[in-house]
Formats: sequence, C-alpha cells, structure tokens
Amino acid sequence: MSNQHGQPRIPPLPEAERDDFARELLAFAAGPDGAGRTINLWTTLVRHPGLFRWWIPFGGKILAGKIPVRDRELMVLRTAWRCGAEYEWGQHCRIARQAGITEEELVRIARGPDAPGWDRFDAALLRAADELHDESCVTDDTWAALADRYDEKQLIELPMLVGQYHLVAFTMNTLRLEREAGADPFPDLD
Repeated sequence: MSNQHGQPRIPPLPEAERDDFARELLAFAAGPDGAGRTINLWTTLVRHPGLFRWWIPFGGKILAGKIPVRDRELMVLRTAWRCGAEYEWGQHCRIARQAGITEEELVRIARGPDAPGWDRFDAALLRAADELHDESCVTDDTWAALADRYDEKQLIELPMLVGQYHLVAFTMNTLRLEREAGADPFPDLD
C-alpha cells in the first residue's frame, strides 16, 4: 500500500494568505454538499484556483449522482483502500456511516469483495472498484451483476466515480495531505 507519510509537500493555504477568489472557491466547495467544512484537500488544491474551480463541480456531481449513497461509499472506500489513500478513507468513513455502513462493514471493505458477509451486489460493487484499479475495465461477470440492478446512467457513472476517486487518491498521496483531526485511520486487519 502506497500510503505516503511525512510532511505535506504542498501545505494547505493559510487563511491569512487567501485572496477573495480563494475564499469564494472555498465557500463554493463547502456549500450544500461540502457540509460547510473547509478541509485540507480543498485548502491545498485552492493553490491552483483555475484547476480547483473546474474540479469542484465535477466532484460535486459525482457525490450527488445517480448511484445510491451507500453503494457510492462502498466503492469510494474500496478505492481509497486499494490506492493506500488514508486521507480519503478517513474523510469517507464519516459519510459511509451516515449512509448506514457499519463498523464491521468498514473492516470488510478493506478485506475486499471475497470477504464473508457481502451480498452478491455489494461484492460486485467492491469487485468493480478492484477491477477498475487493476485492469482499467469491469469484467463481463461483474458488469452483469451490476446491470441486474443499475440502469444505463448508473452504469455509465460507476467507472467515472471510481476514476474520480483514483484521481483524488493519487493527488492526496502525492501531496501527502494530513488527515483531518478525528478522521479514521485505515483499519488494522491483523
């Protein structure tokens, strides 16, 4: 697992150094979907305001997409685990709990789609995240399991969701973002 540690390579932009545009972007990011929070990810990415300005709406659309919240969080957390993105894991554990994912399921997400206890569809969601991570494509068997429940829009959204969280994980790991205070660390599987 890549899970980079150490000092952030690019620290969050301190409040005293934020210009009006940075404050406006951060306020937009923390809007209805951001729960009013200003997190290290955003205060770091706002250092590149042109990129941040266009990334936030896409990320927001993925968060408010057609895939049910619980399903989305299973795939986001599995992607975080597979990418070694502990910051992402910590941020999404909170959201996952709000979506009804249990503490036991959080550990099972880390164990993967073949861990005992998953129903066929939940296992297919985790397997899709793994297949996209490993092969950049969902297999026919996994696709068939997903297509039993998902409509066309959800099937299109699924690889984009996993891809979005790969992008975020790559960025978080490379920049060595510090986990937010109180955010969950990775579970200990021993």
